[in-house]
Parts: sequence; structure tokens; C-alpha cells
Amino acid sequence: MTDLTSLQADLTARIADSADLAALEAIRVEALGKTGSVSELLKTLGRLTPDERRVEGPKINGLRDAVAAAIADRKAALETAELDARLAKETVDLSLPPPPERRGRVHPTMQVMDEMIAVFAEMGFALAEGPDIEDDFHNFTALNFPPKHPAREMHDTFWLPEDETGQRKLLRTHTSPVQIRAMQQGQNHKLPGWIASSQTPPIRIIVPGRTYRSDSDATHTPMFHQIEGLVIDRNIHMGHLKWTLDTFISRFFETPLVETRFRPHHFPFTEPSAEMDVKCDRSGGDVKIGQGSDWMEIVGCGMVHPNVLTNCGLDPDEWQGFAFGFGVDRLGMLKYGMPDLRDMFAGDVRWLDHFGFSAFQAPNPATGLS
Repeated sequence: MTDLTSLQADLTARIADSADLAALEAIRVEALGKTGSVSELLKTLGRLTPDERRVEGPKINGLRDAVAAAIADRKAALETAELDARLAKETVDLSLPPPPERRGRVHPTMQVMDEMIAVFAEMGFALAEGPDIEDDFHNFTALNFPPKHPAREMHDTFWLPEDETGQRKLLRTHTSPVQIRAMQQGQNHKLPGWIASSQTPPIRIIVPGRTYRSDSDATHTPMFHQIEGLVIDRNIHMGHLKWTLDTFISRFFETPLVETRFRPHHFPFTEPSAEMDVKCDRSGGDVKIGQGSDWMEIVGCGMVHPNVLTNCGLDPDEWQGFAFGFGVDRLGMLKYGMPDLRDMFAGDVRWLDHFGFSAFQAPNPATGLS
């Protein structure tokens, strides 16, 4: 009979001395494989008498278990040593930038427009829309523009070629035509459902959308965005207009310290007309609303001209109203510190990554617009 004690001592010593996992695996096969030394001893148990099996069985099984445990312990130690060696050799340069992560962002223009709509909706204004391609009547004539007004010229307005009837349409120069469509009584109702149609006063609407003028510099682009407002009711006056604009500016810029003033101005479609200035601080390169001693023009406005009411079929002796217009992109520049309006339309994803907004943070006047 094989000396089990000597065999166990020999195998245990060889296992402890194994230099790597390959050498350890060779010892495992030699001892515990199908024809291994320990496996051959286990096969002899079937040829022993019951009394001999009761004596030799525990010894051989104990040998097998001891060898298997020694192999498992040595394997764990070799794997740990191998991992430590790899970690020492394979280092990660944590100073390298992470791989770029592509994610969608809300454009600042859309964010600012949503913020403005949220504030005006809280004040009871409804939303109205109209076509980007307009006719002369809705864009100019109904709004009291005289026939030779400079805005009708090619250097200011994008005119389209004549159609089969000889009429030339244009890219709208403001969103005011939508106000005409909302006020106009008895107009053609065979229009798409999204185009504003005549409403019976009182009317309280805002009109966001794209507008087009032949102009381009750091604060002007050929295509830009406006939000105009219109209120038509009985006994409306300039005090209502000033309260509306003061409230909006305070809510939009999220500061109660708003001081404004009206300056006389001229618009063909309002009388009296005004530009509203807001007190601000221009020091430090940023414009801070509600601080400082500087003034900055921020919105054009006025009382709706009686001729405009008449052109829309409303009696100016019964109905009065006011209108105003904000440049959406310009308000975004002021609020979020964007220096050049042209960057908003350049399509640079780096700029959008910097100034863009999360799509999961919709403007809400109750919890904060931005």
C-alpha cells in the first residue's frame, strides 16, 4: 500500500513550490486527474473488503481533500500575485479627458421663448400663430404703413417673385400680421387650423415666431425671433400696458428690482407709441437688470392705432388696446450673457453644449424659469 503520508507531503510541497498557474495545473492533473496518483488510490477502494474500506477509505479521501484544498489555496495566491503584477504594470492616465458624450440640448432661443410664453400664460394671454410668408395687406397695409414707407423697400424686406395673379408676397418682417388675423372681422375662415382667425373682443394674445429682415451684424440677423402681444378691450389705457410690461420683465429676469420708463417713439401701427427702457448696470462686461444707473431700450410698444382697428373691422370708439414686441434672441443675450447674436444661428455644437439647456427642465414660473 502506498505511504499516504509521504505522498501527501510530497504533493503539498510541490504545490507550494509551483511557480505559476500552468505548473499548478500540471500537478493537479498528475494527482487528481483521471489517471492521477490520488485518483488511482481511490479506484483501489472497490477491491478492498468492507473492513479494509472502513480503514483505508477515510485516509484516501482525506488525502484527496487535502491536495484539492492546497491546490485551491495556491491557485488563489497565484491569481492575486498575477493581478497585482498587472496593476503595477498597466497604469491609467487620469489626466486624459473622458471620451465625448453626445447628448441633446435645448437651443437658448427655444428656451427663452418657452420662458416668455410661461410668464405671459400665467398673466392670462393665449397663444396665436400665423404663416411666415405673408401678403402686403397683413404685413403692411392693415398695420397703417403708408405706400412709400422704407420698410416696403427691397433693402429692408425679403420679397418673393410675383405669383400668377401679379401679387408679390414676402417673408414677414414682424409677427404683427397674426394680430391682424386675430382682430380682422369677417375674414376668410378657409385657413389651416393653426393660423389665427378672427376673435370677438376682448382679445389677449401673444404671438411668437420667426421674422425676416435684410440686416446682419452682431445684434441683428436676417432671420430672428419675436414675441408680440396684443390686448383689445374696452377702456384700455397706457397704465395697463406699463403694468403688463413691468410685470413681465420682473418675472422673466427673476428680480423684483425693476425700474422702467417710457420714451416717445413712432410706429405706424400704434398711437401713442413708446420704447420702454429698463434700468441696468453695464459695468464688468455683463448687463445686470435691476441694478446700476444705466438705461437700456428693451421693448417697443404703444396703443393700437385707430386706423388698425378700423382696418380690422373694429370700432375704435368702442374698442381700445395696446401692443408690444420683444426680440426673443436679444432677451436671451441679455439674460444668459451671449455676446453675438449670429452665434445663435451658426450651428456650432460647442456653442450649444455651453449655452444649451436640459430638455428635462421645462420653464415653470412657480419653481423658476431657468
